[in-house]
Amino acid sequence: MTAAFVIEPLPKSHDRRGFVSGNARVDAYFRHTVSQDVKRCYAACFVARDMATGRVGGFYTLSSNSVPLTDVPDGLARKLPRYPTVPAVLMGWLGRDDAFRGRGLGAALVFDAIRTVATAPIASHALFADAIDAPAARFYAELGFVPLTDKPMRLFLPIATGLALLNSGRA
Repeated sequence: MTAAFVIEPLPKSHDRRGFVSGNARVDAYFRHTVSQDVKRCYAACFVARDMATGRVGGFYTLSSNSVPLTDVPDGLARKLPRYPTVPAVLMGWLGRDDAFRGRGLGAALVFDAIRTVATAPIASHALFADAIDAPAARFYAELGFVPLTDKPMRLFLPIATGLALLNSGRA
């Protein structure tokens, strides 16, 4: 049976204790720290909840951010205004419970983040992702993210590119 998910802001009622992504840092953050980041307005957290069981299948966080224009790869930077920084949103954390591996939930969470940023009432040129390890960096690259010039674990995706992916049916 295929799980159907709803993606929503993290409420206090979700049980996060059993969340296991396979990465101890991601698990510890989601179980113990994310609610403090939300409370302090350091990040907004969104969870994918299995509609049948209520179980959390995955999550992501978004925070306001900017990046120096000089960090953006040349091919992308040439197309941008000559401001010193690029307005962006950072997807600092992304995790998917191992029980839902191989179902496309990680990509669905990224595309939900793109949709959330694109429809927000404040402008942002790009979504950045901080990859926790090399497999995570490959995951983001497969979705169209490009590593920053001197920071290969921080990846960049223009919102317009993300929306084009959404509209192409890839998401």
